[in-house]
Amino acid sequence: MNLHPSLFAPEQPLAARMRPRTLEEFVGQGHLVAPGRLLWRALKAGRLFSSMIFWGPPGSGKTTLARLLAVELDCEFFSLSAVMSGVADVRRLVEEARRLQGRGRRTVVLIDEIHRFNKAQQDALLPHVEEGLITLVGATTENPYFEIIGPLLSRARIFLFEPLSHAELLTILRRALADRERGLGTYPVEITQEALDYVARMSGGDARRALNTLELAVLSTPRDASGTIPVDLAVVQECLPRRDLAYGKGGDAHYDTISAFIKSIRGSDVDAALYWLARLIQAGEDPRFIMRRLLILASEDVGLADPRALEQTAAAARALEWVGLPEAEYHLAQATMYLALAPKSHSTRAYFRAKVCLEERGLTGVPAHLQDPSRDGAALGHGRGYVYPHDFPGHWVEQEYLPGELRGEKFYEPGEEGEEKELAAAWRRRRGESHEK
Repeated sequence: MNLHPSLFAPEQPLAARMRPRTLEEFVGQGHLVAPGRLLWRALKAGRLFSSMIFWGPPGSGKTTLARLLAVELDCEFFSLSAVMSGVADVRRLVEEARRLQGRGRRTVVLIDEIHRFNKAQQDALLPHVEEGLITLVGATTENPYFEIIGPLLSRARIFLFEPLSHAELLTILRRALADRERGLGTYPVEITQEALDYVARMSGGDARRALNTLELAVLSTPRDASGTIPVDLAVVQECLPRRDLAYGKGGDAHYDTISAFIKSIRGSDVDAALYWLARLIQAGEDPRFIMRRLLILASEDVGLADPRALEQTAAAARALEWVGLPEAEYHLAQATMYLALAPKSHSTRAYFRAKVCLEERGLTGVPAHLQDPSRDGAALGHGRGYVYPHDFPGHWVEQEYLPGELRGEKFYEPGEEGEEKELAAAWRRRRGESHEK
């Protein structure tokens, strides 16, 4: 029985075939490679000044640019995957680099997903990077300041890659449709602008995802009566229903998304807050983590401006425990909306000012009139001189409660929004009466 060889040697996917061969074909990252920019100048000078870390989202061109650097500088290029390689692979690569150095050849080494190398593996690279035997290009989607050892970071320059823009992705898609050698130019494709826009928009700045979606749409669509391959919005939606929203719980997307969520609520933008909440939930974020952040915000950013905010959020937290997802999305949404719409106050920061005072001034004695009188108050004077506020109109009487050394210290700075405005007004009136006396 003869089996078709393509089953065992499939053609490269479109994204791999369309990988730029020259710097002029490279799309995106103009802040790095546009004329006059640092990498552009280094290439024109014919040398790389140090090893580099390319940090950015998938499909933004990190691997491609590393390859192009080696081509432009006429260097030997090697690529390792941190997922599949270990210290032994690094040693073999170093031996080859040393052999090439003896022939006057420079070596550029790309380590994809370098954040997956453990400390021992990263240490194995260090002396060879330091002596200049290899020029390291580490590609990573994770924050290198957290994932890469300090000595290696200090010997490399970090370049931040941005997601490709809508216009840049459209350029890449149209180029693939027109290219008869590597792309889809030999296929009689008729694709609507609406479909192209959808692919560019829903690919999340990822050129690989956009190209592979386009290829699937073209290859899975039969020709019509006229012999053309019609690709419309419905076709590409089926091939790319939505952007994959999941992210690693310890990665940058986790921290950035929760940060955007909290800042939107603090800024009283209920629409943005709900959007980021949806992003968190759809990414599989632990709902209890989200609720914990809402409970913190209820006191940190709303506080006394609306004391019911904490009650509402605590009730939503209890409901989450009782109900669970997906129904508890209602409770997460209600708490989010309430907090976003509530008046804001951060006067609870007063506590942290008091805490700083304690740390800077040290412990002080408790004034005698504030001490517990149940412990032989008659003999030791505990509680002597204390005035009971409930015996006075308004249940308040002027009395010093701070230690003598801190008399006159002020920590509380009242907010002027919501209910705190009234609370603060009463507080100021008491202070005024006290000062008048």
